[in-house]
Amino acid sequence: MRRTLFIAIVGLLGTGILLALGVWQTQRLQWKEAILAQIDTRLATDPVPLRAALDPMVIQFQPVTVEGRFTGEEAHVLSTASGIGAAYRVVSVFEGPMGRILVDRGVIPTEEKDTARPASADQTITGVLRFPEETDSFTPAPDLDGNIWFARDTAAMADHLGTEDVFVILTEAEDNAGIRPLPVDTGGIPNNHLQYAITWFSLALVWIVMSLYFLRRTRRTAGA
Repeated sequence: MRRTLFIAIVGLLGTGILLALGVWQTQRLQWKEAILAQIDTRLATDPVPLRAALDPMVIQFQPVTVEGRFTGEEAHVLSTASGIGAAYRVVSVFEGPMGRILVDRGVIPTEEKDTARPASADQTITGVLRFPEETDSFTPAPDLDGNIWFARDTAAMADHLGTEDVFVILTEAEDNAGIRPLPVDTGGIPNNHLQYAITWFSLALVWIVMSLYFLRRTRRTAGA
């Protein structure tokens, strides 16, 4: 009797916890989908001058326009790109009325890393305001001598290149020196909450089945 009661309690508690985790993940899914919808809506808005986006507060994923010129100073981020394979993202210094800022101009094949890209003429570029910080404890330190970075890090790059802590991902420019801009969308933002929810609900089902199995087995043993 005690063993049967114990198995029943463990079965109910385990099932309850697993179901609660599944419900929590469905709530997280709704939260993430709402955020992604907001970002998609913002990306579809008309660009505003960068100064307007920064005043009174910074809004990520806001399309912006910036006046100035590329100075020729760059940081190269090791990456991959469709149709190219191994590539470098080119993060350049853009200087204008807003001061010196960082602009992710897109990707180049690895063999074009050391191709000269001199300062450009004055122009107006269009891009999306972002502040990527892709580093974690496993990210190697940048090879500053070889100008190779392994992730985009707004603060570190701004400090190294002597710019404001402002990062724009370029979408359109009059002169981009042959660099291929990359699309800015929500496709790269992870949203795995549905898979997590399915996993927790599946485990809850397995827990119920196993609990019923042990309960039946215990009763048969007791009645033998």
